[in-house]
Amino acid sequence: MTVPNVLVLASDVLFQHFFTERSIKKLEEVTNWTRSALREDSSQLRSEIANADVLMTTWHSPFLTAEMLGEKPRVKLIAHCGGEVKSRVAEEIFEFVTITNAADPMARGVAEMALALTLTMVRRIPAYALEMRDGAIRTNDYVSEGEAFFGRRVGIVGFGRIGRAFARLLPPLGVDVLVSDPYTNREAVAAYDATLVELDELVGLCSVVVLCAALTPETRGMFDSRRLSMLMDGAYVVNVARGGLIEMDALLQELRRGRITVALDVTDPLEPLPEEHELRRLPNVILTPHIAAGGIEMRREIGAVAVEEVVRFVNGQPPLNRVTTAMLATMT
Repeated sequence: MTVPNVLVLASDVLFQHFFTERSIKKLEEVTNWTRSALREDSSQLRSEIANADVLMTTWHSPFLTAEMLGEKPRVKLIAHCGGEVKSRVAEEIFEFVTITNAADPMARGVAEMALALTLTMVRRIPAYALEMRDGAIRTNDYVSEGEAFFGRRVGIVGFGRIGRAFARLLPPLGVDVLVSDPYTNREAVAAYDATLVELDELVGLCSVVVLCAALTPETRGMFDSRRLSMLMDGAYVVNVARGGLIEMDALLQELRRGRITVALDVTDPLEPLPEEHELRRLPNVILTPHIAAGGIEMRREIGAVAVEEVVRFVNGQPPLNRVTTAMLATMT
């Protein structure tokens, strides 16, 4: 094929984050590429898209509709720098354009954060760090209880890329792993030395519950007052998926009682949380600013994955990370 035109839709900041000199050189070897920092639909953007065979999108790209691609679309591939494409591309575009994502690097990073938050809570690191800053002196006469992660039963809610990546980190830690996900099967879960169970059973049996599920109409608010009340006293909940999986009012009510401890990288309906929000003041809450997949190393790897999809397209090879309409129902 002739050398394709590639339009990279990325802000100045994200372009630097995703595209290293090596990735740019690789792109230059097989394409003619340009970049647009426009973040909203406009006649100028549509004119640029009309001349593109490939679009590379990022978190700052405008939402793409079929109308934006024109009556006779030239675009044949959209390579997204990130995992979620549902909120980036209109569903009808999937019918005539190949769409890929780059979710694996993000999944590893989010899984790392999930484990870090879990261990931070169970080992009570924030409380000990605060004691040290306040000048507390402890001797070996002091002994703690209930701080061991080893031997616990850990529940994973959602067994997509993130859930599986988290499960891969657990075997050396000596925990019993339960999984709840209606879209997987016992054999797939058993391959990770885990057991598939219903969600209510998982919630009632696990002292650590890690949310890795996509946010869909079916999963929104899945942790409501009823399900939160099923958690055992002293349970730990980690949410590195989407804030909407947990009903905020129900969560606040449970936290005020002091019965559970949570670590949240995501919140809903407000993100970022207002400075005065109650979650920021509760002692049994650890908050991080939706940063689980925010590292520069991850972003560079994401960019490299997207560029590789473009190279494969140019060389007539099938994509490695194609997203189909059938997959959208289980994606955020």
